[in-house]
Amino acid sequence: MKQTEQESFWSGDFGQQYTDRNTRDREEWDDFYVQNWGITKSEMNARFSADWSPDTRILEVGCNTGMQLRGLQDASFTNLYGVELQPYAVEKAKQTTQNINIIQGSGFELPFRDGFFDVVCTNGVLIHIAPDDLPKIMDEMVRCSRRYIWGFEYYSPELKAIPYRGNEGFLWKADYAALFQQRHPSLRLVKQELYPYVNASESGNVDYMYLLEKTA
Repeated sequence: MKQTEQESFWSGDFGQQYTDRNTRDREEWDDFYVQNWGITKSEMNARFSADWSPDTRILEVGCNTGMQLRGLQDASFTNLYGVELQPYAVEKAKQTTQNINIIQGSGFELPFRDGFFDVVCTNGVLIHIAPDDLPKIMDEMVRCSRRYIWGFEYYSPELKAIPYRGNEGFLWKADYAALFQQRHPSLRLVKQELYPYVNASESGNVDYMYLLEKTA
């Protein structure tokens, strides 16, 4: 599949700068979430994954340097995979993770068989996919998941484009759980939590975490 405009953008220098700007150690990672949403990412994750067994097979699409996967590993999950488009981020991930399977690849063509994972998730990734391309990545995520689709993304009741560091056409917010369900009606919403930003500069903005389950 030919790279989309967004894939080319994130594969290049801008994506590398993003990785350098957003790579944090474990303590900094949780502190960042407390500063922005008043809760650690570890606690957010625990609210959605508390009933899962340690050997639950989890794939993160767009894992960057693996911060979310390291957080899940610290929460005792042992069967963790990541796919990341940007080669630079994959190399950094290999330097900072152990016993996590991270490969370079695209969410539009996941190199796994149908239903290989118990959970397929994203964290701030769907927001960077052009609306016309969302069906393809959503289809791939659903194809590879045996049971759950899990996400943490910018939230808006309606799809809305927003500028990103002076660039247009590279950031959107939406109700991604609803978009998944429109595309795949058999998905059931298990849980959803909204997280308003607590810092003044982001006043009025909301992110959210959601969990969808396949019923057919």
